[in-house]
Amino acid sequence: MTTTNAHRINVALERNPYDIVIGDGVLGTVGEELSRLGAKPGKKILVVSNADVAVPYGDACLNSLREKGYNVEMLVIEAGEEQKLLRTVSQIHDAAFSFKLERSSMMLALGGGVVGDMTGFASATWLRGVGVVQVPTTLLAMVDASIGGKTGVNHPGGKNLIGAFHQPNLVLIDPTTLDTLPIREFRAGMAEVIKYGILGDPDLFNELESCDDPSSPGGLGRTRLESILRRSASAKARIVAADEREGGLRAVLNYGHTFGHVVEALCGYGTWLHGEAVALGMVAVGELAVQRGNWSRIDAERQKRLIAKAGLPTTWPELNLEAVLQTLQGDKKVRDGQLRFVIPTGIGSVEIQNDISRDEITHCLEQLAA
Repeated sequence: MTTTNAHRINVALERNPYDIVIGDGVLGTVGEELSRLGAKPGKKILVVSNADVAVPYGDACLNSLREKGYNVEMLVIEAGEEQKLLRTVSQIHDAAFSFKLERSSMMLALGGGVVGDMTGFASATWLRGVGVVQVPTTLLAMVDASIGGKTGVNHPGGKNLIGAFHQPNLVLIDPTTLDTLPIREFRAGMAEVIKYGILGDPDLFNELESCDDPSSPGGLGRTRLESILRRSASAKARIVAADEREGGLRAVLNYGHTFGHVVEALCGYGTWLHGEAVALGMVAVGELAVQRGNWSRIDAERQKRLIAKAGLPTTWPELNLEAVLQTLQGDKKVRDGQLRFVIPTGIGSVEIQNDISRDEITHCLEQLAA
């Protein structure tokens, strides 16, 4: 099966660049794409998925791989943020051992961000690193999690504290898989799309504002949805190519995530979807930016209205202030004991600031709770 309308975006890393392929039906071309990359018939490929994804899309993926002569097995794991733990990664390692994966073998993540993160981490750590293909099936994974090689799992002390950078060999994005995505999951992905608007694409932000209903695939329409996928993936690819291991610029992708990770950790993983927590985090850091004089109340309200329009939460949950401050100090973005926040300075521009005091955060959270 060959798709003629697939759009290719290159992640131009100095070492091991790779393509993001976007188009209806590309899921059925995964075998062809790997063959195009030079993967030989007989290569062992462990496909990792979860039941909600494996049932509608597993056969298309497996058949495509087998048609090109690859030796394939599938592992179905429990997904969900509460399953994003070392014990789940151990299940993937156990399957790799049973399947006798070699260093020339490969893993393939078929699912959302949780499946992608865990499979990526398992592939980074099995035999000190085997190849991995990311085939995201949620909006959030398509525009963010599957691109850039960040892999990991949660620790009781914080989100994604255990992980590794391990770039994929290929990312395949098939928008038709969004047709079976629960609406809440789709809306969670829209938080990351809105994030790209704030980071550097004001036209994208304006387009979403003008859309009658950005909270569903039908409301966006197929043409606008594909445009969003391309623009978001391109933005992520540019940033990753410029800063593969988050030495500087790439940190802007954490916009909304510092407060968002606090919400996830203190409310319990799975209470809020990751994108919902990021939305709350964007509202919170928007308030902090207004408080510091970095951007206007008008822009903060525009962001908040768009987040609400996308069907996402905007009301900061009731959390113990001291617990919030302690969780922030445990965040992996802390440098020399100082908190680092990605602060918006306009619709389309942000900067990283690390001089934010405990008192400022306290005041910000008190304003949110008022």
